[in-house]
Amino acid sequence: MECWEAAYVAGIIDGEGSITLTRMHEKEHRRPCISIASTDLELLEYLLSLTGGNISSKKNYNPEKHKDSYTLTIKKKEDVMCLLKEISGYLRVERKRNRALWILKNYEKVTLRNGKYNSELLERKHAFEKMFFEI
Repeated sequence: MECWEAAYVAGIIDGEGSITLTRMHEKEHRRPCISIASTDLELLEYLLSLTGGNISSKKNYNPEKHKDSYTLTIKKKEDVMCLLKEISGYLRVERKRNRALWILKNYEKVTLRNGKYNSELLERKHAFEKMFFEI
């Protein structure tokens, strides 16, 4: 990704996106996720070409009043971490920049590859999540 593209993606995330930790399944630990909602499918398709992820659509129950809406969601760890590295310096919304930096600095430290945590490691994982949501 070119620098100007990273700055552009950061601007879109600052305005219309979120950087969060989410669960894919009920019993698993949270993982980083970036999502961007828009009624502009062309914009999301362009962002998809730069970032990876998936685009989903939301059923429009009142087409006379509302446009169709779409969400680009990036959940694959490698894609999220790579994107955060590229855009974190361009994020202007302090909360989103701090969340991105917190994930980049700490997520790998508290996440075991095999997912088998002892009580001490599990406590560190939960503390990481708690601090993230306090940002």
